[in-house]
Amino acid sequence: MSTPAPGAVMRGAVDLSSLRNRPAAGQPASPAPSADGQAPASRLVFDVTDADFGQVLELSKTVPVVVDLWADWCGPCKQLSPVLEKVITELGGRLVLAKVDVDANPQLAQSFRAQSIPLVVALVAGQPVQLFTGAVPEVQVREVFTQLLQLAAQHGVTGTVPMEGAPADAEQQAPALPPLHQAAFDAIEAGDYSAAATAYEQALTENPRDEDAKAGLAQVQLLARVQRLDLAEARAAAAAGPTDIAAQFDVADLDLAGGHVDDAFARLLDLFAALPADERAPVRERLLELFGVVGDADSRVIRARGRLASLLF
Repeated sequence: MSTPAPGAVMRGAVDLSSLRNRPAAGQPASPAPSADGQAPASRLVFDVTDADFGQVLELSKTVPVVVDLWADWCGPCKQLSPVLEKVITELGGRLVLAKVDVDANPQLAQSFRAQSIPLVVALVAGQPVQLFTGAVPEVQVREVFTQLLQLAAQHGVTGTVPMEGAPADAEQQAPALPPLHQAAFDAIEAGDYSAAATAYEQALTENPRDEDAKAGLAQVQLLARVQRLDLAEARAAAAAGPTDIAAQFDVADLDLAGGHVDDAFARLLDLFAALPADERAPVRERLLELFGVVGDADSRVIRARGRLASLLF
């Protein structure tokens, strides 16, 4: 895939030593981990700064910490942040999310080498772990977080953070997913995308208007495709065959999975424009599928749909 998976600990690439054991400068504007390394019971998601990040490093010795580096001007950040918060909350305290405004915290941005945002990393026992860059689909976020929990367990970081007002068995009391959706989710966590796709297909057979199943199916099909790809080989093949549909599909899939949504759409729209009318149908179908992955309300999808319409008429 075009984005690194959990397991690649970035020793040497990221220097967080200057941020350890640093006293916080006054009270933070929003709840941050306390000095004893415990996250606030009321929040699994909190803002952190250059000044108080040392507490987050301490917290990561107990529970894995996901770090979201973002900025207010960043459109993809605004798309990704709600997805991160949703998945973190659903995990019931097994992960926490520390949000870093890179404009207000230049030292953290420099330490993590945030050349592009959104940038999502993790901390496990004080060590940074690269996750992904860009606004990726929710199903990929879930997959990466599952791998992160497995990595953390290997390093003995298996604590949880309680949620304020939630009983110990809060996860069990959460609203249950429909059976086929639960089967798909379980298969995704196990890395079995074929089984997940089968579950979503069955859900759509039972209810063709099930939009969650439709989106889930598109997402797992994307992940299954990119799993077998090598980015360098795919880009070389696409460069050698500008109208090779399969080669262009591979790079578009990798771009979308890596958060480069506009690049993926532009590649397929350029291909659509270059092909004879009788060869365009597969490209249109793939575009519509990827629109479903990103979401019809997304501004990038709206722009791409507009260009596709102009090419059709």
